[in-house]
Amino acid sequence: MDLNLLAQALVSGILAAGLYALVSVGLALAIGVIGIVNFAHGEFFMIGAFLAYQLFVSFGIDPVWSLLLVAPALGLIGALIYTSTIRFVLKAPELNQMLLTFGIGIILTNMALLIWGGDPRTIAGIAYRSIGYQVGGVSIGLVPLASFVISFTLVLGLYWMLARTPIGRAMRAVAQNRTGAALVGLEVNRVYLVAFALSAALAGIGGVMIAVIQSPTPGVGLAFTLKAFAIVVVAGLGNIRGVLFASLFVAISESLVATLVPNGDTLRNAVFFAIIFAVLVWRSRRVA
Repeated sequence: MDLNLLAQALVSGILAAGLYALVSVGLALAIGVIGIVNFAHGEFFMIGAFLAYQLFVSFGIDPVWSLLLVAPALGLIGALIYTSTIRFVLKAPELNQMLLTFGIGIILTNMALLIWGGDPRTIAGIAYRSIGYQVGGVSIGLVPLASFVISFTLVLGLYWMLARTPIGRAMRAVAQNRTGAALVGLEVNRVYLVAFALSAALAGIGGVMIAVIQSPTPGVGLAFTLKAFAIVVVAGLGNIRGVLFASLFVAISESLVATLVPNGDTLRNAVFFAIIFAVLVWRSRRVA
């Protein structure tokens, strides 16, 4: 086995894990605090990518600066969707909740198709996209490295917010016991609203990063929904703190398959289904 190739696969997986964690922690937040599996989560990611592209094309705003615009915009979109749809199905059966969020995802995807079309959209002319570093036999691109650092920082910032701030403590209280939280005076619906808006904003930030790393299409949301769902399953549904380690496991597994397995690049998306299947079977046997 080529050790340089193995090292490259590991480094690529670690760098990708930062972005995966950022997207997945938003999904875990929605599941853990609100108790809803948001199948439209990847579409928030996709909208963030296309907003970054449009801001660059129309106004020449660098994606780094567009983070300051896209994050609040996606937070607002998330808040509007929660207020107009999600809050009405919180007490409905889980199937109703899943169908609603799946439908929202389809609507957002088709809106993107109508506005931007189905072709990949590239943010061209950014000098730092081509900057890279060589460490031994391993290549490290500046953009993936910056994406990892920003994502990791934001995920740690979310952990700090949940542990140290009043709204974070309110989210943890609601996640542990909704009825008890309401009885002690917490406005549960407001906590849900903030959690869902924050979840969408985190996904939107991830979308800005993917718009620089690759050329997104309206279908990129579904791909990242599957990745985020696999990570959340590995971490444990609603287990926000386990997302970082689960992201590393899933991202490195994907990178190793894509790099070391013959024709592995065509199998990389199957890695997530295999991980979900293996984890669910393993946990069911432990319970049995």
